[in-house]
Amino acid sequence: MSLGQQLAPHLPFLRRYGRALTGSQEHGDRYVRATLEAIVAAPEEFPRDVEPRLGLYRTFQVIWRATNADDEPALGGDDLSIDGREAIANARLARMAPLSRQALLLTAMEGFTPEDAGYLIDHDADEVEALVAEALAEIEKQTRARVLIIEDEPIIAMDIETIVRDLGHEVTGVAVTRDEAVAAAMADRPGLVLADIQLADDSSGIDAVKDILAEFQVPVIFITAFPERLLTGERPEPTFLITKPFQRSTVKAAISQALFFDDSTIPA
Repeated sequence: MSLGQQLAPHLPFLRRYGRALTGSQEHGDRYVRATLEAIVAAPEEFPRDVEPRLGLYRTFQVIWRATNADDEPALGGDDLSIDGREAIANARLARMAPLSRQALLLTAMEGFTPEDAGYLIDHDADEVEALVAEALAEIEKQTRARVLIIEDEPIIAMDIETIVRDLGHEVTGVAVTRDEAVAAAMADRPGLVLADIQLADDSSGIDAVKDILAEFQVPVIFITAFPERLLTGERPEPTFLITKPFQRSTVKAAISQALFFDDSTIPA
């Protein structure tokens, strides 16, 4: 099998990496093209002592470093080829130190082991793990938020509040009715809302959220025993919906995702 045939299956994934690293499909593809041109021009210099995929990414990394790309931030949302969520993700990645960004993308997105990622960026596995931890800490710092909880069951509300605080977020209040929720949101604007549907006075968490969103935009996670009331196909459905009884890990993951793609928590 020729070298080109060995590398072909990995090119879409290299494009994905290049796009995430630069924040731009155009710029990412430019680096991929430069990588392929370098391999074609000097195939004898292609790393033969590792798997083809590793060799491909290694060649990309060499070109990336050679063009001083480590001194350049990832590009943001001015690229019309990416949607708003990707632009927000790129903006967060851009705030990380370049090596931390590369270590995170290579391990978390591309699936390389710390040892292989270390080979790609010229660091040992322990250093890669430290860089990834640094990147995750930066994401956590960027996505700190003030959270309003709309939940009428005291034990569940306390459990959710503990989860929120454990993640480093601040709780602005716990509301048990629609009117309380709207009043709390207007008095102290939250950066995230966690809402039940059935509230204490038989009012609706759905209506509370509608009232809040009519005043300002904020990410919302519904946590409910009645998901069928939201998954009807008759209206826009929530991006984040958790069914009771819930796992704490599920709530944590949903909070992290909702905030990661919310541009209001990106530092100016």
